[in-house]
Amino acid sequence: MKPKTLQIVKSSGEKVLFSQTKLRKSLARSGADKNTIDEIINKLNDELYQGISTKEIYNRAFALLKKEKTIYASKYKLKKAIYELGPTGFPFEKFIAALLQYSGYKVETGKIMQGKCVSHEIDVVAKKNEQYIVAECKFHSDKSSTCNVKVPLYIHSRFKDITENKQHKDILPNQGWVVTNTRFTKDAITYGNCVGLYLLSWDYPKKNSLKDRIDRLGLYPITVSTLLTKREKEFLLSRDIVLARQLEQDDFYLDHLGISEMRKRRILLEIKTLCKK
Repeated sequence: MKPKTLQIVKSSGEKVLFSQTKLRKSLARSGADKNTIDEIINKLNDELYQGISTKEIYNRAFALLKKEKTIYASKYKLKKAIYELGPTGFPFEKFIAALLQYSGYKVETGKIMQGKCVSHEIDVVAKKNEQYIVAECKFHSDKSSTCNVKVPLYIHSRFKDITENKQHKDILPNQGWVVTNTRFTKDAITYGNCVGLYLLSWDYPKKNSLKDRIDRLGLYPITVSTLLTKREKEFLLSRDIVLARQLEQDDFYLDHLGISEMRKRRILLEIKTLCKK
């Protein structure tokens, strides 16, 4: 069967036509060259079958990339690595705070802010120049989950309550953000844009989405590593090491894990290569 007539099954259960163009683009984002991508696609085309899941395609492409070069595999697994920041969502908040901090913002997490009516715990507060952002992070461990219109409705009401408290001694926040690791529904985007909320998701806004920002800044989550074990990643996350770049600076944590010098050098080389913009 020709790939262009092939139906594949997404994590949501939805059936869609297989797109070689989309697969090629996702492989290109890993940094793999054209010859490597062509070789992988040719191998995958021989293994595709009617009703194959996107997860199976991903796993096979990941294995082929890892065999070619681990750095390609690390970048290719970015979306999965974001899900590995779960299940509580707290490391995701720390990750978003770190993204903003490395972008020049002064950040705080878990800050209590008094509104006109009630107090609110804000996931991430960020300030830079005239920007004063209050951001709510919505983490989903289920890949089929989306942020529907109820989320920006709720966040907007909290943002309004905070900005209507005229007794704030410092400057009032001027931007409300909603950040998610999955996707927004069409109504959520329409409402968010209508009331002036800034929405940031895995693939929105176009050319400045979460994945775009990570690639552009070289700020990959520690979970993107293909050399660290799950237990090692969990240990690092528990020590607030959410960015690969942070481990490059605080590599003594690898000594705490009892990692050998040889393996430590391999891990740090992977991270150093990964964090190049």
